[in-house]
Amino acid sequence: MAERPSPPTGAVGTAIEELERLALDELRPGDALPSEGELARQLSISRLTVREAVRSLEARGLVELRKGRRPTVREPNGSLAGDYFRTAIRRDATALFELLEVRLALEVRIASLAATNASRAALAAMTSAIDGMRDATDEEQFHDADVRFHEALAVGSGNGMLTQLIEQLSEPLRVSRRHSHRGRLREGRPFDEVVEAHRAILYAVQRRDPQAAAHAMEVHLRSTERDLRAALEPLEEPDA
Repeated sequence: MAERPSPPTGAVGTAIEELERLALDELRPGDALPSEGELARQLSISRLTVREAVRSLEARGLVELRKGRRPTVREPNGSLAGDYFRTAIRRDATALFELLEVRLALEVRIASLAATNASRAALAAMTSAIDGMRDATDEEQFHDADVRFHEALAVGSGNGMLTQLIEQLSEPLRVSRRHSHRGRLREGRPFDEVVEAHRAILYAVQRRDPQAAAHAMEVHLRSTERDLRAALEPLEEPDA
C-alpha cells in the first residue's frame, strides 16, 4: 500500500496551520484573508512561504483564489470527495460496485430522513423530477431528471452534509446511470420500472413513513446493481 505523503513541516507547515485556523475559526465564508504582506509580518515568514501555504489551502477547497484579489474563505463543500470518486471510476469501471455500496449507506438513510423532514418544496422538486423521467425523450434527459430526484431527496433529508455529498457525487453517479441504462437494455428490462421505483420512494416520503422510504430506496439500488452487473460483467459463453 502506498504511503501517504507527510504533511508540510517547518515554516510552511506552521503557516498552513495558522491560515487554516484563521479560515475555519475566525473568518466566515466570503471573508478575505489578510494581505500577503500582512500575513508575512504576522507569522514572521516570507511572502513566498505565505503563497505556498495559501495554495495548499486552495487545493483543499478552504479558500478561493481570484486574480487581483485577496484569497477568500470558501463555503464548505465536498469537492475533494467528488474528485476522488470521479478518479476512481475513470480508472476502473468496476469501482461502480463499490460506489453502489456507498450509495446504499448514504441514500437509504437519506430516504428515511426525508420521510421525516422533507418540505413541500422538496416534495414538489421530487415530483417534478419523476415527471421529467417519465417524459424524457432521450437517455440524457432521463439521467438529468434522475439526478434531480436524488438531489431533491437529499435536500429533503434536512442534512446539509449528506446533501453536499450527493451533489458532489453527481458526475460519477451519472457514469453509473449510463452503465446501468446499458445493462437494462441488454436484459430487455423496461425503463418504466425505474420510474416506478422512484415513485415508490416518493410515495413513502409523502406518507411520512421512514421505514418504507428506506426499503423502497434499497429495492431501487439493488435493482441498479443488477443492471450494472448486466452491463459490466462479461456475458457467459454458450456451451459448446
